[in-house]
Amino acid sequence: MREILIVGGGYAGFYTAWGLEKRLRAGEARVTVVDPRPYMTYQPFLPEVTAGSVEARHAAVSLRRHLHKTRLIAGSVTEIRNADRTVTVRSVDGSSYDLRYDTLVITAGAVTRTFPIPGLAQQAIGLKHVEEAVAIRDRLLTAFDQAASLPPGPERRKLLTVTFVGGGFSGVEGFGELLSLATAMLKSYPELSRDELSFHLVEARGRILPEVTDKPGSWVVRHLERRGGHVHLNTQLVSAVDGHVVLSSGEEFDSAMIVWTAGNASNPVVHNHTDLPVDERGLLVVRPDLRVGTDSEPVPEVWAAGDDAAVPDLASPVPGARTVPNAQHAVRQGKRLAKNIIADLRGGTVREYRHSSLGVVATLGLGRGIFQYKAIVVKGLPAWLMHRGYHVLAVPTWERKVRVLTVWLTAALFGRDLVSLASVQHPRDAFVTSAGPVPPAEDRAGDRAAV
Repeated sequence: MREILIVGGGYAGFYTAWGLEKRLRAGEARVTVVDPRPYMTYQPFLPEVTAGSVEARHAAVSLRRHLHKTRLIAGSVTEIRNADRTVTVRSVDGSSYDLRYDTLVITAGAVTRTFPIPGLAQQAIGLKHVEEAVAIRDRLLTAFDQAASLPPGPERRKLLTVTFVGGGFSGVEGFGELLSLATAMLKSYPELSRDELSFHLVEARGRILPEVTDKPGSWVVRHLERRGGHVHLNTQLVSAVDGHVVLSSGEEFDSAMIVWTAGNASNPVVHNHTDLPVDERGLLVVRPDLRVGTDSEPVPEVWAAGDDAAVPDLASPVPGARTVPNAQHAVRQGKRLAKNIIADLRGGTVREYRHSSLGVVATLGLGRGIFQYKAIVVKGLPAWLMHRGYHVLAVPTWERKVRVLTVWLTAALFGRDLVSLASVQHPRDAFVTSAGPVPPAEDRAGDRAAV
């Protein structure tokens, strides 16, 4: 039986496998997905997970629940040797083995791009996975509890200071949602004042949200600043040692939480560990029909989509443009991939990927948002409702749609839940503390002998 191997179970990988399951005939091919996580993360919901507007589990779509005919392997592909039609997989227990394939689909997804900034690795947290979004929310709630028990002063100010680095969609949405949550929480903490909250958004470029035009981007900056946020443009993070933030502008302050959202980098297996063609950015060279290679030198039986693929944007008027690495394209590329693989398998005609943008929409906190489609710009509550409407339709499966919509309706009636479960990140601490110190081995042996 023909082996179709999909590297990565994110948007593009999930939709490719899902589409293949619907179209493959019995015995025609076996589909395998390799991913270290057992779910696909619906990343547009992560900012709302940080604010408690979406339950963490609802931003994760189980692969096993929806891919019934696909073989799922928990692990990471560490090397691709297309000359041998083989990949190396590192399983969750650390062991490695080889998998062979007939058709390869690379949808590994990007990784967080970082820089050698002092203190960054020790202090910062990303916003790319559900676990990170949950941790950010719990840290903020815990910081409020701790600050409320302290007298006014430097330590209390540090606990109530949050810094986001990166002004793209993840950074701006996360910043706006967390600022909205923190402001709302003040009603439950009479010990704390609005003036003690300090939220900073740091962006190296002269503007935020590069997907929107200059005027709407400037409006977002003014909007966030009116709500008490501090937006630092043309500014870089210089140091974060022990939570002491130093900016290239010369400004310094202590921050208990630093969230790093300053862009993505191609997956290391694509950038460094493959014999497939990559461009100067470390992305796979992809044709318009999503085959790897060029028109003159295609790579047989190898396809790619998503963040690690330099897919030509046929809908753009700019010569040589590539599709933006976002969910809107990844989902549609996955669907096109499934159809093209089936067509190629059966000797049919494959089609080129073409998608005109539906516009961009961002949440800026509860009841606040911005939407732009060409020259049309919508702000405030209508844009926020458009954001929620679009994403409840876009999240895969009716089961997830209903769950997310139910949480939103419940929150509208009763408000957001403000309970912190930060201790869940260290579940054994309470048990170890209550159990007390473990006696030496010889003492335990004596106890057994006495019995």
